[in-house]
Amino acid sequence: MNFTPLDPQFLLDRLRPASGPVRIVLDTDTFNEIDDQFAVVYALLSPERISVEALHAAPFHNPRSSGPADGMEKSYEEIHRLLARLPDVVIPGKAFVKRGSTKWLPTDRTPVGSDAADDLIERALAAPLEDPLYVVAIGAISNVASALLLEPEIRHRIVLLWLGGHARHWPDTREFNLRQDPAASRVVLDCGVPLVRFPCMGVVSHLHTTLPEMAAHVKGRGAIGNYLFQIYSDYHDDQFAYSKQIWDLAPIGWLVDPKWAQMEIVSSPRLSDAITWEFDEGRHPVSCARHIDRDGIFRDLFEKLDLAASD
Repeated sequence: MNFTPLDPQFLLDRLRPASGPVRIVLDTDTFNEIDDQFAVVYALLSPERISVEALHAAPFHNPRSSGPADGMEKSYEEIHRLLARLPDVVIPGKAFVKRGSTKWLPTDRTPVGSDAADDLIERALAAPLEDPLYVVAIGAISNVASALLLEPEIRHRIVLLWLGGHARHWPDTREFNLRQDPAASRVVLDCGVPLVRFPCMGVVSHLHTTLPEMAAHVKGRGAIGNYLFQIYSDYHDDQFAYSKQIWDLAPIGWLVDPKWAQMEIVSSPRLSDAITWEFDEGRHPVSCARHIDRDGIFRDLFEKLDLAASD
């Protein structure tokens, strides 16, 4: 499908940090490892800046799943495990978790239908032009790419935040979210949607934490704090001199406080067949993170877990 180019000034306006609270759809491969769980909780505990309208389960395939369909279903189940452990005050009063794609896009012109794609289209089309829906994607981008192919009009009504690919200077971009579904990745890079990208290696890889820090600031903070501590401590057998990236906090942190990320406007890269970046300065603009304030984001998360436990 050929996407009509959007006005460059429209894109630049959309790429500026929001001045006030935003409504989001959070698209997450929640059972892939352990970072999505922290991001989901952080978003739900940040109502002063973020209103979570829906959680969409994204597919994934690694040793924790037998294929993308199984990964999506396990993510769907993990979302419900998180919600069961969160204070009632942060959970919307209606069912808002949707199942996503059960397979990767066969080509960059072929969408894969799902409840998540349909829900995203419906919510985006209902968003006023002056108040776009923020789509925060922290897994493979299959659901979002399918929605864009099915209804290109939603480009005018959403801002897409994606944790995908590596930094522009990295020798390859075989990052997990991007490389699982290259066709879907090409859709979001090529279609001209307002895109705010958070690269993994070279940028978000800075978001480390350790078991002692988890024990000091997460363990004992209610049922959800204990669950997050458990999945962290169980994730790696040898915790001596070990730290783990909690990658997916980055886009949530930027929405909570834009000063926690240094951004730059660059041309949207192309994705080569070898899963490397190709650059063409004539392409449409996107926003790309080049540094993340690790301490600011973790401090805010820990304070919110404390507050939720005391409430």
